[in-house]
Amino acid sequence: MISDLQKVLEIIKLGEKLKYELRHSWLSNGRQESVAEHTWRVSLMAMLIEPYLKEKVNSSRMLKMIIIHDLVEADAGDIPAFDTLNNLAIREQKATNEIKSIEKIRDILGNDLGKEFYELWFEFEEKNTYEAKVANALDKLEAQIQHNEADISTWLDIEYEMSFLLDKHVEFDTNLQIFKDLIEDTAIKKMANSGINISEFKEKAMAK
Repeated sequence: MISDLQKVLEIIKLGEKLKYELRHSWLSNGRQESVAEHTWRVSLMAMLIEPYLKEKVNSSRMLKMIIIHDLVEADAGDIPAFDTLNNLAIREQKATNEIKSIEKIRDILGNDLGKEFYELWFEFEEKNTYEAKVANALDKLEAQIQHNEADISTWLDIEYEMSFLLDKHVEFDTNLQIFKDLIEDTAIKKMANSGINISEFKEKAMAK
């Protein structure tokens, strides 16, 4: 038992790194966001959105996936989505690094708990279950919400375009589509108020 709990403590210590691993997202107060902060709010979103999902979900399994999926970034680091969007080599390297990390976590725990972490991480990545699809959708939607809350000066050009790339993540659930539309509308208003050529970036997104 002591040995097992020592392994648990090691993973908890690994998780501390997510408190200072920064994402390319900025808070409304001008501070850069940590991975841990992103994961926490995705978890909150899951609890809030669950009653509105079109299908019943295993909420415990879904929350576990959300909490575990970014844990690999404590070891592999965070690579922004816009870096992988049009770059296959970076996307493949990111996947390789993260698989090595989840294997390391599985091996540290070395028991059924390690196996559960490993399987839940891949379930999230493969999006073959309803819970995994919802978890993935909320992950993407939270990132856009955070961009909407940040000062527009922190946005890169590609992030204007990415505001219109959320449909594919929510197409499986009509209420998530409505939720996405609310988030997208906020982004559109933010861009319009800043004089951004919305049509240009929407067209680029639709061409993908």
